[in-house]
Amino acid sequence: MGVTEVMMATICCGEVTFSEVEAIIFDKDGTLEDSRSFLRELAQKRSRLIDAQIPGIGDPLLMAFGVQEDHLEPAGLMAVGSRWENEVAAAAYIAETGRSWAEAVSIAHESFLEADQYLQRTPETCPLFTGAKTLLQQLTEAGIKLAILSADSPIGVRTFVERHQLSDWIKVTKGVEPGGLGKPDPLLFTETCIALGSQPKNVLMVGDSALDIDMSKQGQVGGAIAVHPYHPPEAAIEGADVAIASLQEIKLQ
Repeated sequence: MGVTEVMMATICCGEVTFSEVEAIIFDKDGTLEDSRSFLRELAQKRSRLIDAQIPGIGDPLLMAFGVQEDHLEPAGLMAVGSRWENEVAAAAYIAETGRSWAEAVSIAHESFLEADQYLQRTPETCPLFTGAKTLLQQLTEAGIKLAILSADSPIGVRTFVERHQLSDWIKVTKGVEPGGLGKPDPLLFTETCIALGSQPKNVLMVGDSALDIDMSKQGQVGGAIAVHPYHPPEAAIEGADVAIASLQEIKLQ
């Protein structure tokens, strides 16, 4: 049998160049998908539903979720945490009001489900960032393997790919199971590399949070790109090899 040829590419981000790139792993929310407004509204809806049952808990919950007035904290729980982590946090706040843990978990879970019925992700409520689709297509045509590693649920990640019709380019999807490993556990990154069939040294990680960068660096990633679509790249995430404001800054050489 012949040996399968491995495609390598050179990626440039400003003055930083990454060579021998075989695969790229992208975060989803805040990296490929502009979901900031949606996540803020979802946090507000969840808080209002819980506050309707336990008056006075709404504002503390919003702070716990990382929402202040109309601002979603990029490093806050709602922006980077999994759904399960957000639900557990909500249940903990409810339990502090004197409810039993079983009742607190039930109230949080039912409120989250009801919020889902009011607010749903669509290409309109959660559009792709400008240039995302073009970049994915160009990278695939250059032979680079692509994956998504998100704090969203596995079905949430697959639905994202289907919703935006990205299946021709995204070959591996990985989400966080309830109660399972979460970012920044490097095993998530390692498992994604294995699914891609690539060594970490030949993989780039593109994400918008310190969790993405920390996770990939612990996993011996070839390069870590921090994307800051909501604020200037000067607010660089510590440990990232380069900070960019837009996916359009990622160029094939």
